[in-house]
Amino acid sequence: MNALIGEKLSITNPKAQTTRHRILGIWNDDEHQIVFSDTPGILDPAYKLQENMMSEVDAAIKDADAILYLVEPEEPFNHPFIEKLNNVSAPVIVVINKVDLNEQIDIAGKISEWKGLMLNAEIIPTSALHKFNVDGLINVLTGHLPEHPPYYDKEALTDRSVRFFVSEIIRENILRHFKKEIPYSVEVVVDAYKEGKFKDEIAAIIYVERESQKIIVIGQGGRAIKRLGTDSRRAIENFIRKKIRLDITVKVRKDWRSNEKDLKDFGYQN
Repeated sequence: MNALIGEKLSITNPKAQTTRHRILGIWNDDEHQIVFSDTPGILDPAYKLQENMMSEVDAAIKDADAILYLVEPEEPFNHPFIEKLNNVSAPVIVVINKVDLNEQIDIAGKISEWKGLMLNAEIIPTSALHKFNVDGLINVLTGHLPEHPPYYDKEALTDRSVRFFVSEIIRENILRHFKKEIPYSVEVVVDAYKEGKFKDEIAAIIYVERESQKIIVIGQGGRAIKRLGTDSRRAIENFIRKKIRLDITVKVRKDWRSNEKDLKDFGYQN
């Protein structure tokens, strides 16, 4: 979606489960508006947060005029989900991304495999990184759009707030800096955002599930949280194109990923 919109709206990381929320990205030209709905990746849920993430996928499928199923060339086939997509009424487009990673990949063979699995789907090879065939994908999508007035203002890029993207940028850096369970056990909340003429002041809270995780996030002598704050501040300034002051604190909210009240407080709706 970032490549299609031309703006970084969804955080990226090689780790699984990077996307937690359904994020809208809005693409416009003179005659069309495409509203992309970027959802969490497909998984078998192990706790309530993941159950919520999969409910976002189901809701997006029900709402869609067309479905983009994004896969990678060497990704194993998710046969139960493929069967689900074979039974939807909306047109399905399988987007094979990252075709640039390995010159030995038989792209024609991969396209043939997918056509065998999804007889009614269109198969589009792309590289979001190098913008390969992105325009081709847009052309395919505009052919599936129903005739309707624009849902959003032509200048809009998304329906999400700046606060949301600030929290996502911090979480993206947590994914970069920490390993094992830490990235999946944290939630980031922007507690305060004060706009200034020359500099914005932002206060964010990182919630973890256990005291031991809090110690890791802060690090010895506060080094880990300082590095996280520095990298997050730079990324936020680049995103909003303005200087900021960023204060980050770490708090424990025990087992929040499985607590319905906590999930509601954090903006996850069941």
